[in-house]
Amino acid sequence: MAAPSSSSDTHVEDIVDEKTSKDDVTFSSLGLVDVLCESCEQLKWKVPTKIQREAIPVALQGKDVIGLAETGSGKTAAFALPILQALLDTPQRLFALVLTPTRELAFQISEQFEALGSNIGVTCAVVIGGIDMMTQSLQLAKKPHIVIATPGRLVDHLENTKGFNLRALKYLVMDEADRILNMDFEEELNKILKVIPKQRHTYLFSATMTKKVAKLQRASLQEPVKVEVSTKYQTVDKLQQSYLFIPAKHKDCYLVSILNELAGNSTLIFCSTCNNTQRVALMLRNLGLMAIPLHGQMSQSKRLGMLNKFKGKMRSILIATDVASRGLDIPHVDCVINFDIPTHSKDYIHRVGRTARAGRSGKAITFVTQYDVELYQRIEQLIGKKLPLFKTEEEEVMMLMERVNEAQRYAKIEMKEKDEKKGKRKNLDDSEETIGVRKRMKGKKKK
Repeated sequence: MAAPSSSSDTHVEDIVDEKTSKDDVTFSSLGLVDVLCESCEQLKWKVPTKIQREAIPVALQGKDVIGLAETGSGKTAAFALPILQALLDTPQRLFALVLTPTRELAFQISEQFEALGSNIGVTCAVVIGGIDMMTQSLQLAKKPHIVIATPGRLVDHLENTKGFNLRALKYLVMDEADRILNMDFEEELNKILKVIPKQRHTYLFSATMTKKVAKLQRASLQEPVKVEVSTKYQTVDKLQQSYLFIPAKHKDCYLVSILNELAGNSTLIFCSTCNNTQRVALMLRNLGLMAIPLHGQMSQSKRLGMLNKFKGKMRSILIATDVASRGLDIPHVDCVINFDIPTHSKDYIHRVGRTARAGRSGKAITFVTQYDVELYQRIEQLIGKKLPLFKTEEEEVMMLMERVNEAQRYAKIEMKEKDEKKGKRKNLDDSEETIGVRKRMKGKKKK
Protein backbone atom coordinates (compact mmCIF):
# COMPACT_ATOMS: atom_id res chain seq x y z
CA MET A 1 0.00 0.00 0.00
CA ALA A 2 1.27 3.50 -0.82
CA ALA A 3 2.30 5.69 2.11
CA PRO A 4 -0.31 8.22 3.25
CA SER A 5 -0.12 11.52 1.38
CA SER A 6 -0.19 14.91 3.06
CA SER A 7 -3.98 15.05 2.58
CA SER A 8 -6.33 13.04 4.81
CA ASP A 9 -6.56 10.11 2.40
CA THR A 10 -4.24 7.39 1.21
CA HIS A 11 -3.75 7.53 -2.57
CA VAL A 12 -3.81 4.28 -4.54
CA GLU A 13 -3.29 4.68 -8.27
CA ASP A 14 -2.13 1.35 -9.62
CA ILE A 15 -2.29 -1.41 -7.02
CA VAL A 16 -2.17 -4.05 -9.74
CA ASP A 17 0.92 -3.88 -11.91
CA GLU A 18 -0.23 -3.27 -15.47
CA LYS A 19 2.42 -5.75 -16.68
CA THR A 20 0.61 -8.47 -14.74
CA SER A 21 -1.89 -10.25 -16.95
CA LYS A 22 -5.48 -9.38 -16.04
CA ASP A 23 -6.26 -13.09 -16.17
CA ASP A 24 -4.02 -13.64 -13.13
CA VAL A 25 -6.45 -11.60 -11.04
CA THR A 26 -9.70 -13.40 -10.21
CA PHE A 27 -12.62 -12.47 -7.96
CA SER A 28 -11.41 -15.16 -5.59
CA SER A 29 -7.86 -13.71 -5.45
CA LEU A 30 -9.37 -10.33 -4.42
CA GLY A 31 -10.56 -12.02 -1.22
CA LEU A 32 -14.20 -12.71 -2.09
CA VAL A 33 -15.89 -15.82 -0.67
CA ASP A 34 -16.88 -18.74 -2.93
CA VAL A 35 -20.61 -18.02 -2.94
CA LEU A 36 -20.03 -14.48 -4.33
CA CYS A 37 -17.47 -15.76 -6.86
CA GLU A 38 -20.16 -18.18 -8.06
CA SER A 39 -22.58 -15.26 -8.52
CA CYS A 40 -19.96 -13.47 -10.66
CA GLU A 41 -19.55 -16.63 -12.74
CA GLN A 42 -23.33 -16.88 -13.22
CA LEU A 43 -23.28 -13.30 -14.53
CA LYS A 44 -20.47 -14.41 -16.93
CA TRP A 45 -17.94 -12.03 -15.37
CA LYS A 46 -14.65 -13.75 -16.08
CA VAL A 47 -12.16 -11.27 -14.58
CA PRO A 48 -12.59 -8.16 -12.38
CA THR A 49 -12.44 -4.71 -14.01
CA LYS A 50 -9.73 -2.26 -12.95
CA ILE A 51 -11.91 -0.39 -10.43
CA GLN A 52 -13.01 -3.75 -8.95
CA ARG A 53 -9.39 -4.98 -8.70
CA GLU A 54 -8.41 -1.83 -6.82
CA ALA A 55 -11.47 -1.07 -4.68
CA ILE A 56 -12.60 -4.52 -3.49
CA PRO A 57 -9.44 -5.53 -1.50
CA VAL A 58 -9.36 -2.10 0.21
CA ALA A 59 -13.09 -2.30 1.06
CA LEU A 60 -12.69 -5.86 2.40
CA GLN A 61 -10.05 -4.50 4.81
CA GLY A 62 -12.85 -2.38 6.31
CA LYS A 63 -11.60 0.98 5.00
CA ASP A 64 -13.65 3.87 3.64
CA VAL A 65 -13.23 4.23 -0.12
CA ILE A 66 -13.33 7.10 -2.60
CA GLY A 67 -13.64 5.64 -6.08
CA LEU A 68 -12.91 7.89 -9.06
CA ALA A 69 -13.79 5.92 -12.14
CA GLU A 70 -14.82 6.61 -15.70
CA THR A 71 -18.29 5.61 -16.78
CA GLY A 72 -18.81 1.94 -17.67
CA SER A 73 -15.99 0.75 -15.43
CA GLY A 74 -18.03 -1.70 -13.32
CA LYS A 75 -18.13 0.35 -10.13
CA THR A 76 -21.52 -0.93 -8.91
CA ALA A 77 -20.01 -4.36 -8.26
CA ALA A 78 -16.94 -2.66 -6.70
CA PHE A 79 -19.13 -1.55 -3.77
CA ALA A 80 -21.87 -4.22 -3.91
CA LEU A 81 -19.55 -7.24 -3.49
CA PRO A 82 -17.77 -6.02 -0.29
CA ILE A 83 -21.16 -5.05 1.22
CA LEU A 84 -22.63 -8.50 0.47
CA GLN A 85 -19.55 -10.20 1.96
CA ALA A 86 -19.89 -8.11 5.15
CA LEU A 87 -23.63 -8.94 5.25
CA LEU A 88 -22.76 -12.66 5.12
CA ASP A 89 -20.42 -12.20 8.12
CA THR A 90 -22.96 -10.25 10.19
CA PRO A 91 -26.52 -10.70 8.83
CA GLN A 92 -28.71 -7.71 9.68
CA ARG A 93 -31.76 -5.93 8.29
CA LEU A 94 -31.35 -2.34 6.98
CA PHE A 95 -27.65 -3.08 6.62
CA ALA A 96 -26.68 -0.73 3.76
CA LEU A 97 -27.98 2.43 2.08
CA VAL A 98 -27.05 3.40 -1.48
CA LEU A 99 -27.81 6.98 -2.52
CA THR A 100 -28.05 7.71 -6.22
CA PRO A 101 -29.12 10.74 -8.31
CA THR A 102 -31.65 9.16 -10.69
CA ARG A 103 -34.57 6.75 -10.55
CA GLU A 104 -33.30 4.55 -13.40
CA LEU A 105 -29.91 4.17 -11.77
CA ALA A 106 -31.58 3.17 -8.47
CA PHE A 107 -33.42 0.30 -10.18
CA GLN A 108 -30.27 -0.76 -11.95
CA ILE A 109 -28.22 -0.88 -8.72
CA SER A 110 -31.01 -2.89 -7.09
CA GLU A 111 -30.93 -5.39 -10.00
CA GLN A 112 -27.17 -5.78 -9.56
CA PHE A 113 -27.44 -6.35 -5.78
CA GLU A 114 -30.20 -8.92 -6.33
CA ALA A 115 -28.22 -10.71 -9.06
CA LEU A 116 -25.00 -10.82 -7.00
CA GLY A 117 -26.89 -11.75 -3.82
CA SER A 118 -29.20 -14.30 -5.48
CA ASN A 119 -27.38 -17.23 -3.82
CA ILE A 120 -27.65 -15.70 -0.33
CA GLY A 121 -31.25 -14.42 -0.40
CA VAL A 122 -30.53 -10.68 -0.20
CA THR A 123 -33.58 -8.36 -0.17
CA CYS A 124 -33.62 -4.81 -1.59
CA ALA A 125 -36.03 -1.86 -1.54
CA VAL A 126 -35.95 0.94 -4.11
CA VAL A 127 -37.09 4.28 -2.67
CA ILE A 128 -37.57 6.92 -5.37
CA GLY A 129 -39.96 9.68 -6.44
CA GLY A 130 -42.77 9.03 -8.90
CA ILE A 131 -43.94 5.91 -7.00
CA ASP A 132 -46.62 5.71 -4.29
CA MET A 133 -45.23 6.46 -0.79
CA MET A 134 -47.52 3.90 0.87
CA THR A 135 -46.25 1.03 -1.34
CA GLN A 136 -42.68 2.02 -0.43
CA SER A 137 -43.57 2.27 3.30
CA LEU A 138 -44.82 -1.34 3.21
CA GLN A 139 -41.56 -2.41 1.54
CA LEU A 140 -39.52 -0.60 4.20
CA ALA A 141 -41.64 -2.13 7.00
CA LYS A 142 -40.35 -5.55 5.85
CA LYS A 143 -36.84 -4.26 6.69
CA PRO A 144 -34.84 -5.21 3.58
CA HIS A 145 -31.06 -5.70 3.77
CA ILE A 146 -30.26 -2.99 1.23
CA VAL A 147 -32.08 0.32 0.58
CA ILE A 148 -31.34 2.06 -2.73
CA ALA A 149 -32.74 5.60 -2.77
CA THR A 150 -32.76 9.04 -4.30
CA PRO A 151 -32.03 11.57 -1.51
CA GLY A 152 -35.29 13.56 -1.72
CA ARG A 153 -37.66 10.61 -1.37
CA LEU A 154 -35.53 9.00 1.37
CA VAL A 155 -35.80 12.20 3.48
CA ASP A 156 -39.60 12.09 2.97
CA HIS A 157 -39.67 8.59 4.48
CA LEU A 158 -37.27 9.41 7.31
CA GLU A 159 -39.51 12.34 8.28
CA ASN A 160 -42.96 10.85 7.63
CA THR A 161 -42.91 7.02 7.66
CA LYS A 162 -43.71 5.74 11.13
CA GLY A 163 -41.24 3.23 12.52
CA PHE A 164 -38.66 3.69 9.74
CA ASN A 165 -35.14 4.74 10.71
CA LEU A 166 -31.56 3.93 9.74
CA ARG A 167 -30.04 4.01 13.23
CA ALA A 168 -28.51 0.52 12.82
CA LEU A 169 -27.00 1.21 9.35
CA LYS A 170 -23.55 -0.28 8.75
CA TYR A 171 -22.75 0.89 5.18
CA LEU A 172 -23.43 4.09 3.23
CA VAL A 173 -22.68 4.38 -0.51
CA MET A 174 -22.94 7.66 -2.42
CA ASP A 175 -22.89 6.72 -6.10
CA GLU A 176 -22.41 9.38 -8.82
CA ALA A 177 -21.71 11.82 -5.95
CA ASP A 178 -20.78 14.66 -8.31
CA ARG A 179 -24.17 14.39 -9.96
CA ILE A 180 -26.08 14.11 -6.65
CA LEU A 181 -24.51 17.43 -5.65
CA ASN A 182 -25.04 19.03 -9.09
CA MET A 183 -28.74 18.22 -8.76
CA ASP A 184 -28.82 20.26 -5.53
CA PHE A 185 -29.40 17.40 -3.11
CA GLU A 186 -26.91 18.94 -0.66
CA GLU A 187 -29.58 19.83 1.92
CA GLU A 188 -31.12 16.34 1.79
CA LEU A 189 -27.66 14.73 2.09
CA ASN A 190 -26.95 16.74 5.24
CA LYS A 191 -30.26 15.61 6.76
CA ILE A 192 -29.48 11.96 5.96
CA LEU A 193 -25.92 12.17 7.36
CA LYS A 194 -27.33 13.58 10.65
CA VAL A 195 -29.64 10.60 11.29
CA ILE A 196 -27.37 7.67 10.36
CA PRO A 197 -24.65 6.27 12.68
CA LYS A 198 -21.28 8.04 12.73
CA GLN A 199 -19.62 4.63 13.15
CA ARG A 200 -20.18 3.12 9.70
CA HIS A 201 -18.32 2.26 6.50
CA THR A 202 -18.70 4.83 3.70
CA TYR A 203 -17.99 4.49 -0.02
CA LEU A 204 -18.08 7.55 -2.25
CA PHE A 205 -18.01 6.99 -6.01
CA SER A 206 -17.77 9.80 -8.51
CA ALA A 207 -16.73 10.36 -12.13
CA THR A 208 -15.07 13.66 -11.18
CA MET A 209 -13.50 15.13 -8.04
CA THR A 210 -15.20 18.53 -7.78
CA LYS A 211 -14.86 20.98 -4.86
CA LYS A 212 -18.31 19.92 -3.63
CA VAL A 213 -17.32 16.23 -3.72
CA ALA A 214 -14.10 16.99 -1.80
CA LYS A 215 -16.16 18.85 0.83
CA LEU A 216 -18.57 15.90 1.09
CA GLN A 217 -15.61 13.55 1.47
CA ARG A 218 -14.24 15.57 4.39
CA ALA A 219 -17.66 15.63 6.06
CA SER A 220 -18.59 11.97 5.70
CA LEU A 221 -15.52 9.71 5.31
CA GLN A 222 -12.90 8.64 7.85
CA GLU A 223 -9.30 8.22 6.62
CA PRO A 224 -10.44 7.03 3.19
CA VAL A 225 -8.35 5.29 0.56
CA LYS A 226 -8.60 6.96 -2.84
CA VAL A 227 -8.89 4.51 -5.72
CA GLU A 228 -8.43 6.24 -9.05
CA VAL A 229 -8.60 4.54 -12.42
CA SER A 230 -8.73 7.66 -14.57
CA THR A 231 -7.13 10.98 -13.69
CA LYS A 232 -8.34 12.96 -16.70
CA TYR A 233 -11.45 13.06 -18.82
CA GLN A 234 -11.16 10.29 -21.32
CA THR A 235 -13.14 7.78 -23.30
CA VAL A 236 -12.35 4.08 -23.34
CA ASP A 237 -9.82 2.74 -25.87
CA LYS A 238 -12.17 0.30 -27.59
CA LEU A 239 -14.57 3.08 -28.55
CA GLN A 240 -14.42 4.14 -32.23
CA GLN A 241 -15.40 7.82 -32.26
CA SER A 242 -16.17 9.91 -35.34
CA TYR A 243 -18.13 12.98 -36.38
CA LEU A 244 -20.35 13.96 -39.28
CA PHE A 245 -20.43 17.56 -40.56
CA ILE A 246 -23.81 18.16 -42.22
CA PRO A 247 -26.38 20.94 -42.86
CA ALA A 248 -28.95 21.13 -40.03
CA LYS A 249 -31.89 20.68 -42.44
CA HIS A 250 -30.61 17.25 -43.56
CA LYS A 251 -30.00 15.76 -40.09
CA ASP A 252 -33.00 13.41 -40.24
CA CYS A 253 -31.94 12.07 -43.65
CA TYR A 254 -28.41 11.30 -42.46
CA LEU A 255 -29.75 9.65 -39.31
CA VAL A 256 -31.98 7.30 -41.32
CA SER A 257 -29.09 6.51 -43.68
CA ILE A 258 -26.75 5.61 -40.79
CA LEU A 259 -29.43 3.51 -39.07
CA ASN A 260 -29.95 1.57 -42.32
CA GLU A 261 -26.21 1.01 -42.46
CA LEU A 262 -26.15 -0.13 -38.82
CA ALA A 263 -29.20 -2.41 -39.20
CA GLY A 264 -29.03 -5.25 -36.68
CA ASN A 265 -27.03 -3.22 -34.17
CA SER A 266 -28.54 -1.83 -30.98
CA THR A 267 -28.31 1.96 -31.14
CA LEU A 268 -28.78 4.70 -28.55
CA ILE A 269 -29.57 8.15 -30.00
CA PHE A 270 -29.27 11.30 -27.86
CA CYS A 271 -31.47 14.36 -28.44
CA SER A 272 -31.35 17.60 -26.45
CA THR A 273 -35.11 18.01 -25.75
CA CYS A 274 -38.06 15.80 -24.80
CA ASN A 275 -39.96 17.16 -27.81
CA ASN A 276 -37.25 16.25 -30.31
CA THR A 277 -36.85 12.80 -28.72
CA GLN A 278 -40.57 12.13 -29.26
CA ARG A 279 -40.50 13.54 -32.81
CA VAL A 280 -37.49 11.49 -33.94
CA ALA A 281 -38.99 8.30 -32.44
CA LEU A 282 -42.29 8.82 -34.30
CA MET A 283 -40.49 9.67 -37.56
CA LEU A 284 -38.36 6.50 -37.39
CA ARG A 285 -41.38 4.38 -36.55
CA ASN A 286 -43.17 5.75 -39.62
CA LEU A 287 -40.20 4.47 -41.64
CA GLY A 288 -40.58 1.00 -40.13
CA LEU A 289 -37.61 1.27 -37.75
CA MET A 290 -38.02 -0.24 -34.25
CA ALA A 291 -37.51 2.97 -32.24
CA ILE A 292 -38.70 3.92 -28.74
CA PRO A 293 -38.32 7.21 -26.79
CA LEU A 294 -37.09 7.80 -23.21
CA HIS A 295 -37.34 11.26 -21.63
CA GLY A 296 -38.19 13.10 -18.41
CA GLN A 297 -41.79 13.97 -19.33
CA MET A 298 -42.78 10.29 -19.37
CA SER A 299 -44.22 8.63 -16.26
CA GLN A 300 -41.84 6.47 -14.22
CA SER A 301 -43.58 3.22 -15.20
CA LYS A 302 -43.45 4.17 -18.90
CA ARG A 303 -39.74 5.07 -18.64
CA LEU A 304 -38.98 1.69 -17.05
CA GLY A 305 -41.12 -0.08 -19.65
CA MET A 306 -39.23 1.54 -22.54
CA LEU A 307 -35.86 0.80 -20.92
CA ASN A 308 -36.78 -2.85 -20.38
CA LYS A 309 -37.89 -3.22 -24.02
CA PHE A 310 -34.49 -1.95 -25.14
CA LYS A 311 -32.58 -3.99 -22.56
CA GLY A 312 -34.56 -7.09 -23.51
CA LYS A 313 -33.68 -6.49 -27.20
CA MET A 314 -37.36 -6.20 -28.17
CA ARG A 315 -36.42 -2.83 -29.70
CA SER A 316 -33.07 -2.02 -31.30
CA ILE A 317 -33.21 1.81 -31.25
CA LEU A 318 -33.62 3.94 -28.12
CA ILE A 319 -33.93 7.73 -28.51
CA ALA A 320 -33.25 9.55 -25.25
CA THR A 321 -32.49 12.86 -23.60
CA ASP A 322 -29.60 13.06 -21.12
CA VAL A 323 -31.82 11.19 -18.65
CA ALA A 324 -30.01 8.10 -20.06
CA SER A 325 -26.52 9.54 -20.39
CA ARG A 326 -25.15 8.53 -17.00
CA GLY A 327 -25.16 5.39 -14.96
CA LEU A 328 -27.45 3.27 -17.11
CA ASP A 329 -25.83 -0.08 -17.81
CA ILE A 330 -27.28 -1.53 -21.00
CA PRO A 331 -24.61 -4.09 -21.90
CA HIS A 332 -25.44 -4.54 -25.56
CA VAL A 333 -25.32 -0.93 -26.90
CA ASP A 334 -23.31 -1.20 -30.14
CA CYS A 335 -23.50 2.43 -31.19
CA VAL A 336 -24.22 5.85 -29.67
CA ILE A 337 -25.34 8.67 -31.97
CA ASN A 338 -25.25 12.25 -30.72
CA PHE A 339 -28.08 13.52 -32.93
CA ASP A 340 -28.05 16.80 -30.99
CA ILE A 341 -24.59 17.79 -29.78
CA PRO A 342 -24.37 18.10 -25.95
CA THR A 343 -24.19 21.68 -24.62
CA HIS A 344 -21.82 20.64 -21.82
CA SER A 345 -18.69 18.91 -23.10
CA LYS A 346 -18.54 16.56 -20.08
CA ASP A 347 -21.94 15.14 -21.09
CA TYR A 348 -20.25 13.86 -24.26
CA ILE A 349 -18.05 11.55 -22.14
CA HIS A 350 -21.09 10.21 -20.28
CA ARG A 351 -23.17 9.75 -23.43
CA VAL A 352 -20.55 7.82 -25.40
CA GLY A 353 -19.80 5.82 -22.23
CA ARG A 354 -23.08 3.96 -22.79
CA THR A 355 -21.24 1.83 -25.37
CA ALA A 356 -17.85 0.03 -25.28
CA ARG A 357 -18.55 -0.98 -21.67
CA ALA A 358 -16.64 -3.52 -19.59
CA GLY A 359 -14.07 -4.35 -22.27
CA ARG A 360 -16.39 -4.52 -25.29
CA SER A 361 -15.97 -2.40 -28.43
CA GLY A 362 -18.45 0.21 -29.65
CA LYS A 363 -19.05 3.14 -32.02
CA ALA A 364 -19.93 6.78 -31.31
CA ILE A 365 -21.01 9.19 -34.06
CA THR A 366 -21.60 12.89 -33.39
CA PHE A 367 -23.69 15.06 -35.73
CA VAL A 368 -22.15 18.53 -36.17
CA THR A 369 -24.16 21.18 -38.04
CA GLN A 370 -23.15 24.71 -39.01
CA TYR A 371 -24.47 25.87 -35.60
CA ASP A 372 -22.47 23.36 -33.51
CA VAL A 373 -18.86 23.99 -34.53
CA GLU A 374 -17.82 25.78 -31.33
CA LEU A 375 -19.44 23.14 -29.07
CA TYR A 376 -17.75 20.37 -31.06
CA GLN A 377 -14.32 22.03 -30.78
CA ARG A 378 -14.77 22.15 -27.00
CA ILE A 379 -15.44 18.39 -26.96
CA GLU A 380 -12.25 17.67 -28.96
CA GLN A 381 -10.32 19.90 -26.57
CA LEU A 382 -11.71 18.05 -23.54
CA ILE A 383 -10.95 14.54 -24.81
CA GLY A 384 -7.58 15.66 -26.21
CA LYS A 385 -7.99 14.18 -29.67
CA LYS A 386 -9.20 15.04 -33.18
CA LEU A 387 -11.90 12.68 -34.32
CA PRO A 388 -12.07 11.24 -37.86
CA LEU A 389 -14.90 12.05 -40.23
CA PHE A 390 -17.60 9.37 -40.55
CA LYS A 391 -17.74 8.39 -44.22
CA THR A 392 -21.10 8.76 -46.01
CA GLU A 393 -22.18 9.00 -49.65
CA GLU A 394 -24.18 12.24 -50.00
CA GLU A 395 -26.01 11.06 -53.15
CA GLU A 396 -27.23 7.90 -51.44
CA VAL A 397 -28.39 9.89 -48.41
CA MET A 398 -30.33 12.38 -50.53
CA MET A 399 -32.20 9.52 -52.23
CA LEU A 400 -33.98 9.02 -48.90
CA MET A 401 -35.24 12.64 -48.83
CA GLU A 402 -38.77 12.01 -50.13
CA ARG A 403 -39.52 9.14 -47.71
CA VAL A 404 -38.02 11.01 -44.77
CA ASN A 405 -40.06 14.16 -45.55
CA GLU A 406 -43.26 12.11 -45.55
CA ALA A 407 -42.33 10.41 -42.25
CA GLN A 408 -41.57 13.85 -40.72
CA ARG A 409 -45.00 15.11 -41.81
CA TYR A 410 -46.80 12.13 -40.21
CA ALA A 411 -44.75 12.55 -37.02
CA LYS A 412 -45.82 16.23 -36.77
CA ILE A 413 -49.49 15.27 -37.23
CA GLU A 414 -49.23 12.55 -34.53
CA MET A 415 -47.57 14.97 -32.09
CA LYS A 416 -50.23 17.62 -32.76
CA GLU A 417 -53.00 15.07 -32.12
CA LYS A 418 -51.34 13.99 -28.85
CA ASP A 419 -51.04 17.62 -27.70
CA GLU A 420 -54.71 18.23 -28.52
CA LYS A 421 -55.72 15.15 -26.52
CA LYS A 422 -53.62 16.37 -23.58
CA GLY A 423 -55.28 19.80 -23.85
CA LYS A 424 -58.78 18.26 -23.87
CA ARG A 425 -57.90 16.04 -20.90
CA LYS A 426 -56.60 19.08 -18.97
CA ASN A 427 -59.74 21.09 -19.75
CA LEU A 428 -61.88 18.13 -18.63
CA ASP A 429 -59.89 17.81 -15.39
CA ASP A 430 -60.26 21.57 -14.79
CA SER A 431 -64.03 21.49 -15.45
CA GLU A 432 -64.46 18.44 -13.16
CA GLU A 433 -62.56 20.29 -10.45
CA THR A 434 -64.75 23.39 -10.94
CA ILE A 435 -67.95 21.28 -10.70
CA GLY A 436 -66.59 19.70 -7.51
CA VAL A 437 -65.84 23.09 -5.97
CA ARG A 438 -69.33 24.35 -6.88
CA LYS A 439 -70.97 21.29 -5.29
CA ARG A 440 -68.97 21.76 -2.10
CA MET A 441 -69.90 25.47 -2.00
CA LYS A 442 -73.61 24.64 -2.43
CA GLY A 443 -73.37 22.11 0.39
CA LYS A 444 -71.86 24.72 2.71
CA LYS A 445 -74.60 27.27 1.87
CA LYS A 446 -77.34 24.73 2.70
CA LYS A 447 -75.75 24.11 6.09
